[in-house]
Amino acid sequence: MKICSLTTESALNFTRSKSREHVLSSSPRSEHSCALSSSPGSPSSPCTCRRCSLLPLEECEPKEVSALFKFLRRRKFKRMLNKELSHFSESKSGNQISEYICSTFLDKQQEVDINNLRLSEEDTTSRSKSSGRGKVAPPLSQISGVKKPLGHTNSFSGSTLPEHGVQTKHPEQLAKILDNSERWGVDMFKIAELTDNKTLTCVTFTVFQERDLLKTFKIPGKVFLNFLQTLEDHYIRDVPYHNSIHAADVTQSTHVLLNSPALESVFTPLEVMSAIFAAAIHDVDHPGLTNQFLINTSSELALMYNDESVLENHHLAVAFKLLQNQDCDIFVNLNKKQRQTLRKMVIDMVLATDMSKHMSLLADLKTMVETKKVAGSGVLLLDNYTDRIQVLQNMVHCADLSNPTKPLDLYRQWCDRIMEEFFQQGDREREAGLDISPMCDRHNATVEKSQVGFIDYIVHPLWETWADLVHPDAQDILDALEDNRDWYQSQIPVSPASSSIDLKEDDESNNEE
Repeated sequence: MKICSLTTESALNFTRSKSREHVLSSSPRSEHSCALSSSPGSPSSPCTCRRCSLLPLEECEPKEVSALFKFLRRRKFKRMLNKELSHFSESKSGNQISEYICSTFLDKQQEVDINNLRLSEEDTTSRSKSSGRGKVAPPLSQISGVKKPLGHTNSFSGSTLPEHGVQTKHPEQLAKILDNSERWGVDMFKIAELTDNKTLTCVTFTVFQERDLLKTFKIPGKVFLNFLQTLEDHYIRDVPYHNSIHAADVTQSTHVLLNSPALESVFTPLEVMSAIFAAAIHDVDHPGLTNQFLINTSSELALMYNDESVLENHHLAVAFKLLQNQDCDIFVNLNKKQRQTLRKMVIDMVLATDMSKHMSLLADLKTMVETKKVAGSGVLLLDNYTDRIQVLQNMVHCADLSNPTKPLDLYRQWCDRIMEEFFQQGDREREAGLDISPMCDRHNATVEKSQVGFIDYIVHPLWETWADLVHPDAQDILDALEDNRDWYQSQIPVSPASSSIDLKEDDESNNEE
């Protein structure tokens, strides 16, 4: 099995070589000649050229060195990924997958072509006809998607809280599944079936109870259930993938990752609650469309958030707006400092679920792996906010990209759902006369090959790095990922051309023997 991984060693070699260049370029003036400062007869004066003004690396502040390494690594990763994908995109299907990966997981800076700024009269006329004038947009001062009045249909009126936060006709079956809530790969679809699609409420309630967070932060039980039910109600059930079942899966996966022995007692209860809360809200009111689609269609959300992490900003706004209802304020007993800290951490974590930030997150995580500090017990030492939030961001990001690491039958269901969501977007683009986004054309998609590329270029490098960070705690997860990758590889239809190449290679190997 060949898995394309952006290896730590190659990136590290790159940063080392750049470091050497930095040290050489900042050598004392006496060790190199400078044409501007060494002319015959000129008085001796300090050299002011850029080469001479650089500080030697060993004299730089640790933060500056770290920032340099991160910058170089991010740039190197993007170059490496582009190089790998250029080979992958030699076929028509490979090119579509390559475009999808680049457009989704690389945070490209928008470049403006000056020539495109000069519109011809014909362009101006056609634009004015299709600009949609006359349509009245809702006021941007309101957060769309927030239903009013809040919580009135969900207010919990019972005298005692249900055991798992929901009423069910199958309590024994549900209890049996939730007994394994600390294990990887819980069947969220079965929980949805047993709880009448109250998956997120059930799972989040169970996790908070197991971690004793209601007691620790004095969260009123009825208010907590009101909030969870209202939050779940604000996930759009008709969206195939980004619905409350996905949110529950990410929440439970985050719960499991927090239990890693390498992270034992590393995070405070407030940090733990922030991570679980961030996972639960991270896709609320998701419309089943990509950020790029919303930007391309000049949607209300794209206008409100200036095309920057459009959906992620919206999820946060909706979730924190729900908390403003007194019947839903689960943090009512936190002090001001705790609320501010929780809000900052949750914002940082949810914004990091923007897939265009993936490469930067991965680069920073690899840097942390190479410089990680551990206590004698093997537990990670994270002594500043930047390092702590970086681990939490990557944890939720890993949970968000964990479908390919789950049991194969669950992974295939998740895959079917995300592809249907993509196809529904493609159908809308086709009807609107727009270019169909990569992997969104139901008539021209190669699902199996796309999953292999998705694992090779995105999921495996991320999980491999996470496994290095918490070694050996995530090895079983990594093994399952590689097994699933092999299965999808085996399902790729063999074309006549590739068959003949395989036969030729077999003949050559037999001749060598």
